[in-house]
Amino acid sequence: MQKIKDSKIIIIGGGGIGCGIAYSLCQEGETDVLLLEKNDALAVETTSQGAGLVGQLRNNFHRAALAKWSVRIFSELEKSAIKKPGWMQVGSIRVALTEEQANKFEKLKSIAKDAEINVDWITNQEAKKKWPLFDFSSAKGVLWCDSDGYLSPPKLTESYASESMILGAKFETGILVEEIISSNGKITGVKTNKGIICCDILINAAGAHAWHISKMAGLDLPIFPVRHEYFISIEMENIHPLLPTMRIPEASLYLRASNNSLLLGGWEPDSVYTDPKNFKNGEKPPVIKDDLNVMKWFKDQLKIIYPKNKIIQNKKVYKGWPTFVPDGLFIVGPTKKLQGYIMAGGCNAHGISGSAGIGKHVVDSIFSKEKSEYLDSLSPDRFLSIDNSNREKEIKESQKIYENYYN
Repeated sequence: MQKIKDSKIIIIGGGGIGCGIAYSLCQEGETDVLLLEKNDALAVETTSQGAGLVGQLRNNFHRAALAKWSVRIFSELEKSAIKKPGWMQVGSIRVALTEEQANKFEKLKSIAKDAEINVDWITNQEAKKKWPLFDFSSAKGVLWCDSDGYLSPPKLTESYASESMILGAKFETGILVEEIISSNGKITGVKTNKGIICCDILINAAGAHAWHISKMAGLDLPIFPVRHEYFISIEMENIHPLLPTMRIPEASLYLRASNNSLLLGGWEPDSVYTDPKNFKNGEKPPVIKDDLNVMKWFKDQLKIIYPKNKIIQNKKVYKGWPTFVPDGLFIVGPTKKLQGYIMAGGCNAHGISGSAGIGKHVVDSIFSKEKSEYLDSLSPDRFLSIDNSNREKEIKESQKIYENYYN
């Protein structure tokens, strides 16, 4: 067995976030990068189940700016990368069903303006022209963002990896990290199922296994996988790939076209979680069975704009374990507990759409001499003083972040 070469920077996790970080590092000139993925291929767990919607309307400036950065990178990759991410910049519609929600949209619009993202109110009739299948007559306000869109999460991951390898990064699959090795409070490498690999910097982008890797580094971080599901219908009339994406916050729904089918998903009011303590490092998280009651709930919620409600038949259900944290912020950056150890986890279902921006955050957290107050707020060290004995409370707070995703 040939030894895997040592590297200055090792990334653990070959999903959208890990590969996005590799690409961001390479773009900054840091090409001595090695990404390790425990599965035999990239993007086979949570990333493979992503719906791929990319929206820039966020409730704070920093999140909007991060999303804008990601859109810029997706557009560049679609234009020039050898392997394309399948980026469809079709725009987005956001529907308010009450005046209260329309007022919240006005705040989102203001934040978008500050971030120099073009967002405008459109009439219900204009919304109908953009999505002829639906009835917007009951809407109290509709926001339109022309630079939003959707992509294929597996293709995006493949695009990141391909471009990174061209620049010199290395990717190894079938490699399970079993132990973090350190000396005098500093990372020196990792022990894997294929031997020891030395490094100066170790980045944890392990998704649903981020908690396990953190424990190896001496951090018990409140990172909890929460079930998320959506379905793709059989082919339907008046649906095609150039239709905009749509979000209906009060119905907790999102949707888009998937070729000539409808992709419909949302945020369940009674979320289901799994504790990472219940599965071992290297094991897959619990298998998620199709919850047809949840699929029916999505369809019932859609009746507000689809009153005729012709039967929408499921073709395939997708489901995964995106990770959530109690305060709803990413966990990104170094820790004072172990020099050279960098977190990139707990992305609260923004992992794919925000992957390029998260990659930039990681790069800035490692190499920028002056870090912003916002970036400091993402540090894993914010949890060091928290009483981890109240795990049940942390889980419930993380579930609330999921359940109130659009609030």
